[in-house]
Amino acid sequence: MHPNAYLKQIRNVHSGLAARTKILVLLELQGFVACKIAKESGLTYGVVIYHLKLLKNEGTIERKGNKRYIWLVTGFGQKRLG
Repeated sequence: MHPNAYLKQIRNVHSGLAARTKILVLLELQGFVACKIAKESGLTYGVVIYHLKLLKNEGTIERKGNKRYIWLVTGFGQKRLG
């Protein structure tokens, strides 16, 4: 699991951690729009949006642009080892 997939404000269940890990791994490569994240990760669009909002509230990611937001990792939070 990605270290930044663990959230402080909610209960961390395995399925949520797995979804956030997939999202964060993609966003570490480059910024993506939500529909592209859903397509690349194999998650539904609704699940992706839900977890993007949770990660944004934690300050782990941010969104840029208008209407078609590009999601980016902020660098805030724990660093990945190895």
